[in-house]
Amino acid sequence: MNQPLLSTVNSSFEVPRMNTPWVESPFFEKELRQAHLDAQTEAMVRQYAGQGYLIFDPQIPMEVIDEARESLIPSFERERATRFQDVWRENKAVRQIAAAPRVLDVLQMLYHREPIPFQTLNFNVGTQQRTHSDSIHFDSVPQRFMCGVWVALEDVTDDNGPLHYYPGSHKFPVYNLVDIGLKGSESKSIQDMLQRYYVKYEDFIEAFIAEQGLQRQTLNMKKGQAIIWASNLLHGGDKIKRPGSTRHSQVTHYYFADCAYYAPMLTDMAIERVNIRKITNIATGQEVKSKYLGKEIDHAGYAYKIGLPTELMRRLFPESLRKKLKGILHR
Repeated sequence: MNQPLLSTVNSSFEVPRMNTPWVESPFFEKELRQAHLDAQTEAMVRQYAGQGYLIFDPQIPMEVIDEARESLIPSFERERATRFQDVWRENKAVRQIAAAPRVLDVLQMLYHREPIPFQTLNFNVGTQQRTHSDSIHFDSVPQRFMCGVWVALEDVTDDNGPLHYYPGSHKFPVYNLVDIGLKGSESKSIQDMLQRYYVKYEDFIEAFIAEQGLQRQTLNMKKGQAIIWASNLLHGGDKIKRPGSTRHSQVTHYYFADCAYYAPMLTDMAIERVNIRKITNIATGQEVKSKYLGKEIDHAGYAYKIGLPTELMRRLFPESLRKKLKGILHR
């Protein structure tokens, strides 16, 4: 549940509790003092607030870790793939990792809202992905109510393509395509956008890191360990130094309750083209509606995606045609 926007600190002074993750609030220190956390929990919260990531034990049974890895190996080999998206729908172990109770508890602590696991990515090798912020892929209104949790399904070393990240980089502004002069809503799909624009975004991030003098760190992890990173933390995948080595892992992305969820790369707010995401809570199997300040957002026809106000869509097209159009736009 949302917490009230004002939290009483004492009889004469109130700290505004902003509509933002408390770990990224300008009033974080005052809120932390009022939280009265034990020393271990406070250290975890401070680490995440200051550095934008937290390495922890997700307490996922090792048999679940093994099942998630082993059950996907035949599919990786058969399809010659390096990643699978959203296999939680048919793979119980993947679903259990995404909805692990300890993970959900830690996220609740860090964000003071119900976490909603909505996407899984499973890898058999290192991604070798260039540095980026997840905020270019997933964002929310209000901003920053999104994070990723990466679980090592085997040991990760310098040799098999570990993650890299830039501590504290989550505190910079969220940069979208419009900031580098690109219009994402003209793309026909995510794939179209990636082909047309994504390299330009990656080039921008590389230049930004160099200009700011940010310090890169590499993450080696033991099987079963996990890292949470804030939505705007800059991160990527290192090169694979040992040819043929595997790096089985699972990333789950989480939104949080009572937000609007959208795809920044297909959105241009100023011209009212907002690609609202339809998401399913992996933990419950239920669809989660986007909300703006407590009011549900109408998904009908993904009207904003094609630049037509929802009310105009209703006037122009009968319900049967709107449903058909909605199906086409979701393919």
